[in-house]
Order: sequence, then C-alpha cells, then structure tokens
Amino acid sequence: VQLQASGGGLVQAVGSLRLSCAASGRTFSSYVIVWFRQAPGKEREFVAAINWNGRSTNYADSVKGRFTISRDNAKNTVYLQMNSLKPEDTAVYYCAAAPRPWVVVTPDYDYWGQGTQVTVSS
Repeated sequence: VQLQASGGGLVQAVGSLRLSCAASGRTFSSYVIVWFRQAPGKEREFVAAINWNGRSTNYADSVKGRFTISRDNAKNTVYLQMNSLKPEDTAVYYCAAAPRPWVVVTPDYDYWGQGTQVTVSS
C-alpha cells in the first residue's frame, strides 16, 4: 500500500482544513488508517484512527469534538476534517496504515504517507 497525504496549508486560528490520504492497493478497505502529527522538536503523536469499514473511530483528547476522520473505500481515501483549529495544531500530519483491525496509538504502522504541513496562525 502506498499512501499520499494532501490538503495541508496555512490557516488562521478557528479556521478549518480537510486533509486527504489517498491509497493505492486493492486491499485498502481491510486496513486500519490513522493520522499522526509531529511538531518541531516533539515526538510524533496520535491524532485519529478509523477501522476498515468506518464504523469505529478513535481520537486523541486534544482533537475530540474538533476533528472528524472518515473514509471512502470506493475512492481509497481517508479524510481528516479539522475545525476550530488552534496554533497548537501546527505540525506535519502523516497518514499511516496497517493490515489489522485494531488501533494502536503508538506509531507502529506498516505504511506511511509523506506528510503534509498544517500551520495555524494566531
């Protein structure tokens, strides 16, 4: 599976962005997909996850109620809708995937996209 993240950019605080993670590979629909982020000088941290059929999602406490993860298996794409953005959301956002049904919040995933920069100005 190859992943390509896109949709990042510069936005003012309380604004919104939608990230996309496009995947290649016929088995995409059986993978758990997650988003991580990494700010300068900080470790990569879990943001959100979605199971294979989109019926189960997980979020970091810091983004609950503001971010929504979804997937369209027909388009091999996972989305991260980010609303009410804060300056502390500034980071490079990565999507990742693993051929398993369960989610882990550590970066133990088999496939990673290249990352997309999100910058939130105050």
